Amino acid sequence: MQEIVAFSIPALRVGPHALPNPVLLAPMAGITDAPVRRMAVRYGAGLVISEMVASDALLGGRREMMLRAEGEGVPLHAVQIAGNDPRLMGEAARMAEAAGAAIIDINMGCPSKRVITGAAGAALLRDLPLARAILEAVRAAVGVPVTVKTRLGWDEHAPLAAELARMAQACGLALVTVHGRTRCQFYTGRADWTAIRAVKAAVSIPVVANGDVVSTGDGPAILAASGADGVMIGRGAQGRPWFPGRVARALAGQGEVAEPPLPEQRDVLLELYEGWLGLYGIELGVRQARKHVGWALEAAAAGRAPDAQSAFVAGWRRRLLILEDPAKVKAGITAAFDELMWRAAA
Repeated sequence: MQEIVAFSIPALRVGPHALPNPVLLAPMAGITDAPVRRMAVRYGAGLVISEMVASDALLGGRREMMLRAEGEGVPLHAVQIAGNDPRLMGEAARMAEAAGAAIIDINMGCPSKRVITGAAGAALLRDLPLARAILEAVRAAVGVPVTVKTRLGWDEHAPLAAELARMAQACGLALVTVHGRTRCQFYTGRADWTAIRAVKAAVSIPVVANGDVVSTGDGPAILAASGADGVMIGRGAQGRPWFPGRVARALAGQGEVAEPPLPEQRDVLLELYEGWLGLYGIELGVRQARKHVGWALEAAAAGRAPDAQSAFVAGWRRRLLILEDPAKVKAGITAAFDELMWRAAA
């Protein structure tokens, strides 16, 4: 299995930190936990960011949020926090820094109804004075670099990302990431990479472009369209923790980089599975792993005809995702990959 790799392309800086390449793994709740982030770094991601951590829950010691903020084994630990109270956000940032976070990211882009109902995430795009107060409070609370992730705006009638980016720069933030959709789009349609150019033109701090990067060719394409300094990968890395590293290699001029061979994909999934059991405990770990197992099977079967891929994934999901015994799940993962390798050799 590969070790950590640095690439000969211009460095993206986050405050004093020079990243090995400008390809970031997005913070995704319930997805980018510590095992996934460690694996993405091993395969060459330039920076990985924790799942979204609710500031009030972190301060209250809720176990779920403590696990989300876990950074063991990640060389540059970045924690994303969310909330709508400047004082609590500042205290949560201070707590994360004390626990080892080298970068604090502020969530001002999550479109989920649950987060919006709490007046956090993308809801802050409708209250820029409160957004500024949060930026100022977090920046003042910590000594490490602070970044922010947002969207183009609340809807197509209010493209506020450039204004928020200027605000972030004025408050002393080190970087801004923009998902090329509005909140009201959620994840529908296509991300508008060219709209991110207005954000890049508005500030001198680095800008990272995010949205719909699902192939290695999308990395150079999103940077060319947006003029951004880096690219962030979200759903494209589900089941493929090696994908940010593949995009980084494409940006380094190494051309199309193949997916890892099936035996390696199997070994990655089995190692991750052990990581989830270790992080969450057996009962919760088995449940947390199920979605990842499904995505990994989809990625592994991606080269097959669509009908064959669909039948393979659906069949193994039915067999694996109801199991509670980790040993049986791991045996099933091995059997599923054996089937794929047998069919590939036939």
